[in-house]
Amino acid sequence: MAYSHMAAIYDKLMADTPYDQWLEWVDRTWSKGEKPLHVIDLGCGTGSVAIPLAKRGYRVTGVDLSAEMLAIAYDKMRQEQVYISWVEQDMRELEMTPADAVISLCDSLSYLTQEEDVQETFRRVFAHLTPGGSFLFDVHSPYKMLQVFGDETFTLVEEDVSYIWNAFCDPLRLEVEHQLTFFIRQPSGLYERVEEEHWQRAYQPMQIFRWLQDAGFTDVVLTADFTDLPPQADSERHFFVARRPKD
Repeated sequence: MAYSHMAAIYDKLMADTPYDQWLEWVDRTWSKGEKPLHVIDLGCGTGSVAIPLAKRGYRVTGVDLSAEMLAIAYDKMRQEQVYISWVEQDMRELEMTPADAVISLCDSLSYLTQEEDVQETFRRVFAHLTPGGSFLFDVHSPYKMLQVFGDETFTLVEEDVSYIWNAFCDPLRLEVEHQLTFFIRQPSGLYERVEEEHWQRAYQPMQIFRWLQDAGFTDVVLTADFTDLPPQADSERHFFVARRPKD
């Protein structure tokens, strides 16, 4: 799902998101082997992971479906005085120069609500990794879909932006529909009401294992919630590391 109206306020809404924990997990994972030179950030959003990686010396290509999000990422990149190649592209149709690593963080892959789309994305990622390259990603767990999102309503009231967020869960598909209504303050002082809908789906870990293996990946490791420990019944995020075998 491409963000449109939400792109302009995305960073404000995500101000408390622990991007540093994702970066720490990525660094920790790469430190166990050969560090990549070129990294593809799949579903890069406004560049909150891609830009810090570039500042650490990685050559980064940021890929996202939303032109609005990429425009904000580009402005942030210029402010930070680093260089990143931004590509507007659907991850299911990934087509570019292969990289040493592909990452997809902040549950970007959870927006793929059809099994065949996840499988095709895995095949594309495999084809765009150099031999020995790594694929790192996290997704929402089934527990989070059922017990955290569930059929809940979340609200935020601030001076510049407020929202009403209704979540509707399909427990059989482990799929959640997010209905978002934003009230965004304009320069005139009036508030503009905008609405967006997003869908996310969780998959059982064994399904993801199988699809990764079917795509050709090996050495698949599953952990949870930014740790190096296996998931528990109440884990909210599943973290996967997979590798393309060396030729």
